[in-house]
Amino acid sequence: MLAKIVEPLIEWYEENHRILPWRASKNPYYIWISEIMLQQTRVEAVRPFFEQFIKALPKVEDVAVCPEEQLLKLWEGLGYYNRVRNIQKAAVRIVKEYGGRLPADYEKLKELPGIGNYTAGAVASIAYDLPVPAVDGNVLRVYTRIMEDDSDILKQSVKTKVEKEFLKVMPGSRSGTFNQALMELGAMICVPNGAPKCGVCPVAEYCQARVHGTVLNLPVKKKRQERRKEEKTVLVLRDGERVAIRKRPAKGLLAGMYELPNLEGYLSEEEILAWVENQDLIPLQIVPLIDAKHIFSHVEWDMKGYLIRVAALEESAYLTLHVNQNNGKHRIHKDDAYAYHYTFEEHRQTFRHKGGQHLVNPIGYYTKVKHVI
Repeated sequence: MLAKIVEPLIEWYEENHRILPWRASKNPYYIWISEIMLQQTRVEAVRPFFEQFIKALPKVEDVAVCPEEQLLKLWEGLGYYNRVRNIQKAAVRIVKEYGGRLPADYEKLKELPGIGNYTAGAVASIAYDLPVPAVDGNVLRVYTRIMEDDSDILKQSVKTKVEKEFLKVMPGSRSGTFNQALMELGAMICVPNGAPKCGVCPVAEYCQARVHGTVLNLPVKKKRQERRKEEKTVLVLRDGERVAIRKRPAKGLLAGMYELPNLEGYLSEEEILAWVENQDLIPLQIVPLIDAKHIFSHVEWDMKGYLIRVAALEESAYLTLHVNQNNGKHRIHKDDAYAYHYTFEEHRQTFRHKGGQHLVNPIGYYTKVKHVI
């Protein structure tokens, strides 16, 4: 059955595919970066990030030597920051071992940090015309509907089976086009949310799920384990225009990102003020903020926030300032924290004052800073 869809799908793709910046050439670097960005992110959302990234870092060599702060800044808004850290680790190896060009070898590509079967297959087939599959969520959905396969696509064994099935029908030097056609079909026609557009599908006649009326039942995804919920008290510590933030540990969730100081559990105002005083700060006012929630793939943060005006951040041993001559920045000595001048409107808006004033996002890599003090 799969062999029958190859030709009509390629013909459809060549006439109907979207014009995207990473498709303008067979540059393996462009393909690699775009595929990492596109993981769990819509194409239209990725486009400006891709263009910005490539403009700043046009070659693999540029990624290898890019300062981490700039690298994270370029990735800001895409999330999953370990992905861009792995891109840099891979770039260092590519420069050292392959002269700055991604290897034209599926197995060697998979040895690079952050590159699995799908990304290796995409780069190998699209950039180098190698006959290997690239099976992502779109391709899994197309496969299960055409074959009317009710296997759980969240299982690795199912994905491996699908890869083996597509490997049998890879059309030689046109494998990259076929892989992109499968992805495009899943993104534009055989869509995940709502009814698929079977009336304009170029391979509808071969689709067993359409024939038997089971399209909306596929693919099958068994329910994952529920997210762990964590309660947090987030503190916006201000003295005038300055707000204190701190850097998270180098490993673990949101590694190395900046965040507002926060405490485990829901604390009372009395407990919060006691904590603030313990940081050698003098609290002047505490104001509750509207509750906020942030959902990760495996954990959910339920947050209560408080705006706390203090006399002066410099007085805190927790936030002791000293001058760092590097780039003229004054680095906060303890906990690798920073205090920033900012205006509320410059930040993404997650917390809001109960009177309506916007405050800052409690997590993430902070941007649009006017001055570092």
